[in-house]
Amino acid sequence: MTRDLAFLSGVLHREADAETSLPSLAEIGLNYFVPYLLNRIAATWNAELAGELRKFDLTTPQMRALAVLGINSGLTINELSTLTVTEQSTMSRTLDTLEARGFVGRRPRASDLRVREVEITPAGREAFDAFWPVMFQHYEQMFRGIGEEEFSHFVATLQKVLRNIRLAEAEG
Repeated sequence: MTRDLAFLSGVLHREADAETSLPSLAEIGLNYFVPYLLNRIAATWNAELAGELRKFDLTTPQMRALAVLGINSGLTINELSTLTVTEQSTMSRTLDTLEARGFVGRRPRASDLRVREVEITPAGREAFDAFWPVMFQHYEQMFRGIGEEEFSHFVATLQKVLRNIRLAEAEG
């Protein structure tokens, strides 16, 4: 198997033989190992928002569900779980709570009455809209000092990585 390690150029301390030798994590270094960096960023983002969410009587999964439904209402629990990066069992409990609070409603899908769609209610939009300024402030802070072109390249690269992951899942 041939490995394309060109993307690691400048990162490694040695040339890896593409046929027989994998670079070690120590050679790559944690500060250049993208999964590690992404996890640190996500964990920090989630921890900072969790504290803010408590002031609004919301949890992270609740905020994610309201955010996604605010853009694309009428999703199934499976679709919502995927888009919010939340386990289906957690999403099911989250929706029970949001429904009890009047933030979401569930209805049968017109084309298949066995499928239930989740929709955000006006109260749910209001709850998310109240939190959005706090969330956006953290978002702006995260990208402070990053220009528009650099940001656009960053997002395009992340989208390519996500596409590659989906392709690998489909092939696997």
